[in-house]
Amino acid sequence: MKETFSTTETRSRDFARQYEYLVLTVSPTESLPAARQKVVEHAEYGKWELERSRLYAGGARQFWLRRRVLRVERTF
Repeated sequence: MKETFSTTETRSRDFARQYEYLVLTVSPTESLPAARQKVVEHAEYGKWELERSRLYAGGARQFWLRRRVLRVERTF
């Protein structure tokens, strides 16, 4: 399983919100329950949400996860 982390980018449909993206690529030889468990772990512990999943003709799968970038400002 390959994980690709994308830097912050804005997209027109995100209504000017900024997100971080994580793309999980699963080869056809890897088991689907193992891939599902990896997505669940990212969602629970990393605050990621599933944006899109894609199944390719050869059996490979890709999962796009995103999370909102939180900007912390000083308050004093």
